[in-house]
Amino acid sequence: MITLYHCMSARSFRPLWMLEELGLPYQLKMLSFPPRVFDKGYLDINPLGTVPALFDGAIRMTESAAICQYLATRAGARASDAALDVAPDDAAYAAYLNYLHFGEATLTFPQTLLLRYAHFEPPERRSAQVVEDYTKWFLARLRTLEPLLEQQDYLAAQRFTAADVSVGYALLLAQHLGLAARFTPAVQAYWQRLQARVGYQRAMVAQEAAALAQGVPTVAAPDLRA
Repeated sequence: MITLYHCMSARSFRPLWMLEELGLPYQLKMLSFPPRVFDKGYLDINPLGTVPALFDGAIRMTESAAICQYLATRAGARASDAALDVAPDDAAYAAYLNYLHFGEATLTFPQTLLLRYAHFEPPERRSAQVVEDYTKWFLARLRTLEPLLEQQDYLAAQRFTAADVSVGYALLLAQHLGLAARFTPAVQAYWQRLQARVGYQRAMVAQEAAALAQGVPTVAAPDLRA
């Protein structure tokens, strides 16, 4: 049984979404954000004090994009039309890996700086200029997807893959930050397609139900998602 430690709409939403898309059984452990503050025992589970933390037997993983790749590969025996990975001998493999990591390293990174200087820092250290700069940085990098998404529905292999989960979370975070209205047309249409997926919708329901059952707040404050 897979166990996922998760905060509402945090980066750990990526593996949660993957688990629902793949139909893998799992246990969801909800935490208040930041877990290293509200649950000191969590540091024994993940010394980084961050989410996600995923356990699959003796395996422990803490990087959301890597977990997406792991889960997609782990479920690789499924029918090809249901698989969320791309085989190394597939011509789309390089694009798949590129966008899988683009979602975290290129899109989520500037958002975390935006969050820090809009919400995390004490008032005297907050910076409207930094927030503006990293908002522009994020949107400029996001716009690079526009030509691709004008031509195809998903990022790689002409089908939904773990790369879309990775990038999709960055769009979810952007929506929480009030940036969705600034998405370019093809990116906006892509985001609507992702939200329409049954796996995405099940993941949203699952985190709220688990939070309610475990006594964790169901509303994700902006600083929760860093």
